[in-house]
Amino acid sequence: MFDDETRAFRVVRNDEEQYSVWPVGRELPAGWSEAGKRGTKAECLAHVGRSWTDLRPASLRRSPSVDGGSAA
Repeated sequence: MFDDETRAFRVVRNDEEQYSVWPVGRELPAGWSEAGKRGTKAECLAHVGRSWTDLRPASLRRSPSVDGGSAA
């Protein structure tokens, strides 16, 4: 199913702002929602590559200790 390059896919995103592709017509796993792009697998993966530029989970990006500062 995921290897079928002719199947329609959609870009999905979870609460941590991590992206994936998921076949159209299949129920989304818990915690994932559509991110607004549908097309071939290649088109969706290209969209993910343009959209998901910081691979860290959202909670880590928002953490105050991630900014490079050091603890006292």
